Amino acid sequence: MRKQDLSLTNVERSLDPDELIVTKTDLSGKIRYGNRTFYKFAGYSPAECVGTQHNIIRHPAMPRTVFKLLWDTIKTGDEVFAYVNNRSKNGDNYWVFAHVTPSWNEAGKIVGYHSNRRAPNKTVIHEHIEPLYAALLEIERTSGSPKDALAAGERQVHELLQSKGMSFNELMFALGV
Repeated sequence: MRKQDLSLTNVERSLDPDELIVTKTDLSGKIRYGNRTFYKFAGYSPAECVGTQHNIIRHPAMPRTVFKLLWDTIKTGDEVFAYVNNRSKNGDNYWVFAHVTPSWNEAGKIVGYHSNRRAPNKTVIHEHIEPLYAALLEIERTSGSPKDALAAGERQVHELLQSKGMSFNELMFALGV
């Protein structure tokens, strides 16, 4: 069954405060490792995930702009923090506060990526993140091509960060964790 064929249940699952989701990917974003908590929330088995693109758990309400920002950041060797809404295999969703960072080899070369995700601040999600992501989705939806949609979304985020005088990570922490 393809991911696009799954319907959403509108059932939101929540991480406990002491739960931590961990995944590791290769440079292209294919999953190489997931901890038990990842598989519990994703609803997939390790056999279904290892070697599969991490976007297997992407929720359709997540703006592409956020993932472009994330990938652009980690490819430069920097870390990124972001609120992410994920979709479980059965169509449930679960929000996380994600920390994504490159993994380096002994020669100082990026060899993959590591992500730790924990329970997010739901007040921040409802008051700030959902409106921001809804605005980005609308910009993406109403832009001409997918390329134009990403460019418009990036401009929106850039203007927001400029108005706040903050980087994306600084904004995430300023909103609350």
